[in-house]
Amino acid sequence: MADTDPDELERRIARTRAELAQTVDAIADRVSPKRVAQRSMDEVKSRAEHFVASVGDLVGVTPRPVRFGEEPDDLWEDERPIGSALIAVGAVLVVGAAIVLWRRSRRR
Repeated sequence: MADTDPDELERRIARTRAELAQTVDAIADRVSPKRVAQRSMDEVKSRAEHFVASVGDLVGVTPRPVRFGEEPDDLWEDERPIGSALIAVGAVLVVGAAIVLWRRSRRR
């Protein structure tokens, strides 16, 4: 008799409607353009932070949080001299580009 009790059926229907409404709201929130864009930006930010940290480790500097109004020169804490490393990287890039351009011109 519990299965056919009208009050119990109404309570089940109300509970099912509430659960369904929550599910639909969660799906709508998940696929909304604003939320998709926010998740994408969070992922890009995370990857950029990882990249900056990796580059900092490679050249021997540590990035630190920036506060509004700080001088741009104070954004990195030096662990070792970076000037010579940057000059070496630049020289390698210039020589590599020169070799690529020289090979392309020889093919023509």
